[in-house]
Amino acid sequence: MAKKLLVKSKVSREHYKADACVVWCFDDRFTPTRRRFFKKLGLQRIDRVIIAGGAKVLAVAESTFDKKFVLGQITTSIRLHHTKHVILVTHSDCGAYGGLAAFGNDSVKELAAHARDQKRAVAAVKKAVPRGTRVESVFVDFEGVWRI
Repeated sequence: MAKKLLVKSKVSREHYKADACVVWCFDDRFTPTRRRFFKKLGLQRIDRVIIAGGAKVLAVAESTFDKKFVLGQITTSIRLHHTKHVILVTHSDCGAYGGLAAFGNDSVKELAAHARDQKRAVAAVKKAVPRGTRVESVFVDFEGVWRI
């Protein structure tokens, strides 16, 4: 049984429609950049799939369960919230990749690896979502957000 109301809700009872479903890493260093990116795109209602490595799991999943789970979250967003836009994100110095050190501290090599993985991730999502769903990939580093 609930004991005390902690915060009053200002949520509408109207059906929710998401502007996008975004797969992002849980690394909090990039939260301010993420907010500016969403604002620049005009995204207000976002279904977030937050998982270590972000979109990496769709390209090089350590288990098929992880990949199926994330694809399931994306397709559920589309089914329940009529999402028409999916954004797949990976970022620099990601622990799931071994950090920038795994690329010899070479940001060009790091970006190339992320771009290869993002291409695979986009293909996996496009196979799972309805035709006409916009699927794009971005890479976030310490300078900003890059379309790849």
